[in-house]
Amino acid sequence: MILYFASRMKKHSYYSKIPLSQTIVSLCEAKGIHHIVISPGSRNAPLTIGFTGNPRMNCYSIVDERCAAFFALGLAQQTGKPAALVCTSGSALLNYYPAVAEAYYSDIPLVVISADRPIERIDIGDGQTIRQKNIFENHILYSASLYSEVVATQEVVDIHVKQRHHEVYKHNAREVNLALNKAIEQKGPVHINAPFYEPLYDKLENQTVFPKNIPLEDSRYHFSESLKKEMLERWNTTDKKIVLIGVNSLNTLDQKWVDVLANDPSVLVLTETTSNIYHDSHINCIDQLITPLSDKEFLALQPAVLLTIGGMVISKRIKAFLRKYQPQSHWHIDEKKAFDTYFCLTEHIKLNPNLFFETLADELVSVASTYKKDWLAVRKERRHKHAAYLKQVAYSDLKAFERIFEQMPEGQYIQLSNSSTVRYAQLFSLSPSFRLFCNRGTSGIDGSTSTAIGAAIGSQKPTTLITGDLSFFYDSNALWNAYIPANFKIIVINNSGGGIFRILPGKEESEAFSTFFETKHSLTAEQLCAMYGIVYHKASSEEAIVSGMESLYALDDVPALLEIFTPRIENDKVLIGYFRSFV
Repeated sequence: MILYFASRMKKHSYYSKIPLSQTIVSLCEAKGIHHIVISPGSRNAPLTIGFTGNPRMNCYSIVDERCAAFFALGLAQQTGKPAALVCTSGSALLNYYPAVAEAYYSDIPLVVISADRPIERIDIGDGQTIRQKNIFENHILYSASLYSEVVATQEVVDIHVKQRHHEVYKHNAREVNLALNKAIEQKGPVHINAPFYEPLYDKLENQTVFPKNIPLEDSRYHFSESLKKEMLERWNTTDKKIVLIGVNSLNTLDQKWVDVLANDPSVLVLTETTSNIYHDSHINCIDQLITPLSDKEFLALQPAVLLTIGGMVISKRIKAFLRKYQPQSHWHIDEKKAFDTYFCLTEHIKLNPNLFFETLADELVSVASTYKKDWLAVRKERRHKHAAYLKQVAYSDLKAFERIFEQMPEGQYIQLSNSSTVRYAQLFSLSPSFRLFCNRGTSGIDGSTSTAIGAAIGSQKPTTLITGDLSFFYDSNALWNAYIPANFKIIVINNSGGGIFRILPGKEESEAFSTFFETKHSLTAEQLCAMYGIVYHKASSEEAIVSGMESLYALDDVPALLEIFTPRIENDKVLIGYFRSFV
C-alpha cells in the first residue's frame, strides 16, 4: 500500500538542473538505496526534485526531522539496506542526531543528505545557516563535504573554468560514492553535506551528468589457521562454556548452528529477548536465572570460555556477573566490531556467526559435562516460581505484560520501547513466532514510535509497538505521518510517569522525586488518537486487557491503540517482590 502511494505520485522522470543533485540521486539508485525520507524545505529543493522525479524511489514526506530520522532508521533496520534522509540547511540537520547516534551504535545503515549554503555564506549572518561540515563527527562512519556547483546560463568556453567544473564534479562523485559504500559495507550512518547555489527549483527532462558507480570493496577477514587451531583446542577441551546472544538481526544464526549449541552439554546458551533466537534448551530469561544466585552458585556458573554474538546486551545483571566472574577466554563473533563490555575480550573474529561455525564445523567436539543439565534444572525451578508468583500477584505492570504476551497473535513483529518496557519483556518466555526489536544502541526513550512505523513499512509484516507512556508522549509527533500501515498496533503502558525510577536506588516519596525523576503526569493518548485518526481502546484491569487485546486485533483496516492504565504506586513493589520470590 505504501509503495503504491509513493510511486503513484510520480508519473514521469524529471531531474534537478543542478548537477550535484543528479549525482547524488543517480548514485543512490545505482547502489540500491530506494527509501528516501524527505523533510520539507527550500535549500533541499534540488534533492527533493531529483528523488521525487525518479519513479524507482519510494519517497516519504515527514515534517519533524527527528521523527523522520527514526522513521528511516526503522526502514533500514528491517530491510538491511540504507535508507536516506533529506533535509534543508540549518537546525533541521541537528534534529537527526539522536537517530544518527542510534544507527552508529546499532550498526544500521543510514544516509543523511543535508542541503547547505555555499561555504562563503557560512558565519556571515546569512539566514538558516550553521556549521554543517563534520557535524556528526563523533558518531559517523564517513562525512562527505561536497563543493557547490555553479550552473552556467550559457556555454562555458574558458578552458580553465571548464577544468574547474570538471574537478568539482569528479570530487563530488567520488565523495558520494565513498560515503554510500561505507554505509553499505560497514552498516552504519554516513553524512553527505551538499551546498547549493540558487536558483534551486529548475528542472530538466533529461539527465546531464552520469557519475561512475565505484564498486564496493571486497575486504574479507583472514581467519588464520593458528588462531583457528588455538580456539578449537580451547573449545573442545572446556566443559563450561557460555554463548551469550544480544541484539540480533534476523537470520544471523542458522537453525543448524542453534541446534549444534543446544546439543552440546558443555554449552549454556543465554539469549536476550532481542536476540530472536529460540530453543527449548536456551536460557531465555537471564535475570530470572541469575538474580538470586549466591557467590558459590556464581562460581559454579562462571564459564571458562565466553562466546558472544550480536549487539548490545540489556541485562545489567549478566554484565555485572561476567565482569566479576570473568572467563579465561572471551571471543566475540561479528564482522564489524567487538565491544569489551566485560573487560576480558581476548579475540574478535570478524566473520558473521554462520560463517564462523561453518569454518569450525568439521572439528567441533561435544564435550561431556553436566553444566547445561545443572543450570536447566535451576531454570525449571525458576519457571515454577515465576508462574506461582504471577498467579497470586495483584494487578500491575507485571500482570499487564503477562496478559499482553498471552493474547498477542502469532507472527507479530514487536517493537519495544526502552526503559521498563524492554526489561519487562525479558522476564517472559515468548512465542518463537515473535520477532522483537528495540533501539538499544543508545537505549533512549526518544523515537520508539517513529522507528516502529518505519519498521512496519520496511518489513511489510504485522507490527505492534509496546511502549511506556513517557516514551510514547515524547515521540507523539511520530503519529503525524501519512504512511502508518492500516494493520499497525500500539500498546501503551500508562503508569502515570517514569515507573523505572521507582525501582532504582534513591527512590523516595517526595514532590521533588515525583516531579524531576518519576515525572508524574495525568496524560492519556485518547485525544492524540482522535486527532490522528487512530482507533482508541483502553483497559484498567486484567479482564479489560483481555477484551482490549481482542478488540485491538479484530480489525486491520485502520491503525489502533490500546492504552493500559496500571497503578503507579504498586508497580515497583510487585517487581521487587517478583525477584525476591526466587530466593
